Amino acid sequence: MVIPLSTPATEGALLVPYPATLDVPHELVEHVAWLLYEHRRVRNTRWRKLGCFKQALLTLVHLRKNETFSQLGAGFGISQATAWRYVDEALDVLDSWAPGLHEALTGLGEGDHVIVDGTLIPTDRVRADEPYYSMKHRRHGMNVQVIARPDGTPLWFSRATPGRTHDLTAARAHSIVQACLTRQIRVLADRAYQGAGATFRTPYHHHSEQPEHYLQFNRDHARLRAPVERAFAQLKSWRLLRRARCSTRRIGTIVQAVHTLLTCNYSG
Repeated sequence: MVIPLSTPATEGALLVPYPATLDVPHELVEHVAWLLYEHRRVRNTRWRKLGCFKQALLTLVHLRKNETFSQLGAGFGISQATAWRYVDEALDVLDSWAPGLHEALTGLGEGDHVIVDGTLIPTDRVRADEPYYSMKHRRHGMNVQVIARPDGTPLWFSRATPGRTHDLTAARAHSIVQACLTRQIRVLADRAYQGAGATFRTPYHHHSEQPEHYLQFNRDHARLRAPVERAFAQLKSWRLLRRARCSTRRIGTIVQAVHTLLTCNYSG
């Protein structure tokens, strides 16, 4: 008799580890390992079952492949609880190294321009969790704002706010509007940011008899703003952020941890 893998007969069964590869540079794993080593040294941490390199690899596997802690524990020879603690600690370390808004805008000023947009990090929520439901995306999640260079290179990711938060509200709450105004940085944004004023540039409203030069402006604006999708693609290349199963309170930390991984300089 053949028992399908999805039947309850396999629930609670031991997981079988297997060889696998991770599509990140070896230097990135070493860089995260050095950050963890410094963290352990400062705290005078006692002996751990996993060394710094293995803990860094464990964390990157979790972020990149979105594997559960049970799967991670089986693969690294540790318990599910230990895997959770190691990943949680590493995320906090990476979060502490994420650049702040003012640091990210250093070197930019009058005459420069950036692109601002928001994205939704999907989450597992029930219908009753109204604050996390985005009417725009028709699903539950967390709102994250991004500031990107004209070529789409991400400069800064915001903390996560509940999915129903309007993009303009989020931009004001994260001080993006004020920071760009202070530096006189021009901002390209979509219609969700209309009313931001300051240095924000948004498309014209659609009207039935809109002048041709307004339509041309909107087309040019959309073309210049399109590269922001590259920033979102880089963020969500870490599969955990395509469908987060964790607490919504931890998503902000995860986004900042990924931000560190995207912006860190490990070449030297």
